[in-house]
Amino acid sequence: MSAFILWGITPSPYQLKMQALLDYAEQAWQRWPEQASRGQALMMALRLARAKRRGEVSKFSGLAQGEDEYPAVPFYTEDGRQFSYDSSGLARYLDQHPQRHGRPLVPAQSPRLAFLCRLIDEAFDEFGLYMVHHNRWVTSAATNVMGETTARELRKLLPPLVPRLVAKRMPRRQVRRLPYLMSVAPAGYEAGVSPGLTPPSRPGFPPTHGLLDAAWRQYLAAMESVLQHQPYLLGERFTLADASAYGQLSMNLVDGRAAELLQELAPVTFDWLRGIRDGRHVASAGALYASDALAPLVQAIRETFMPLMQQNHAAYRRASDEGETLFNEAAFDLGRALYPGELQGWPFRAVAKSFQAVVWRELCADWQGLARHEKDQLETQYGLHGSAFGGV
Repeated sequence: MSAFILWGITPSPYQLKMQALLDYAEQAWQRWPEQASRGQALMMALRLARAKRRGEVSKFSGLAQGEDEYPAVPFYTEDGRQFSYDSSGLARYLDQHPQRHGRPLVPAQSPRLAFLCRLIDEAFDEFGLYMVHHNRWVTSAATNVMGETTARELRKLLPPLVPRLVAKRMPRRQVRRLPYLMSVAPAGYEAGVSPGLTPPSRPGFPPTHGLLDAAWRQYLAAMESVLQHQPYLLGERFTLADASAYGQLSMNLVDGRAAELLQELAPVTFDWLRGIRDGRHVASAGALYASDALAPLVQAIRETFMPLMQQNHAAYRRASDEGETLFNEAAFDLGRALYPGELQGWPFRAVAKSFQAVVWRELCADWQGLARHEKDQLETQYGLHGSAFGGV
């Protein structure tokens, strides 16, 4: 095939991230099933299902057996038969083929920059998802159109009339998933929508709307701090860090009220997101560097993502030592592997996530691989301390 096939839907922030990565690398791509024929879409769905069933879907960094799990979407393939997943892995895959593009997405020439790139990437992928999913289904409860969008993009796989059911059921499912994705409403919460679309509370779980609203505003203020001084997070051109921030934050560009707030609170970031959406990042070139303007964003990551990963890893290890074998959403639905935590003074309750334990272990290993002077520079400039990356 002459183009990458991205098997996914635009409501996914990881789909948006992959599209931006391939655009920057000037690689042609199509988004299936929407841009396929019905026959092509059905055949690809069967091949992907078979590959998943056989455990043949790959991840660039390798699967952590028993800890990684396949997502619902997106996946990517070049030949329609060999499938991979993981949006960050796509960036590393592209960097392994320099004949395709001469501007690495991960700044490997500088271990310090490479670490910052991965830290930002993972923070948006893991904690950023909670903020933007909350914005879509809570802040924009009455204004988002993701049910209709999902049904339209999946229609090649569905019998007649079924898209209407998808358009109704998909939003209800995503609202039910809010507590799993850290968004818990206070008791009696009302959003001016039907009961099935009203963000739920959960007995024994502290409300977290205030936590996620405050964190989102902190991240947006930090993005403004960077982008008012330089065109991209790590300097003059686009990297994986930008792709991850774009994928998550741009998800809300189509979400009505959340989009209005984004433009109001962070106008520079709002225009930056639209620029990447429209492909203006493709021509970016120039030096990469770690500027002081990045400090507020690293601070937000230190105060949210890092302590969340530390608490999740400790809970996962503790539950595993006690014989627990079920984690992630399946465990959450059954009330298993739960733990209490705190972020920025806000209490929360969550389920131990095995795939996030993998993320944190790998990030800690990256830190340990840095030279002493590189660690010292990161500590002096951004307050990143080695003690935060130990104990795994």
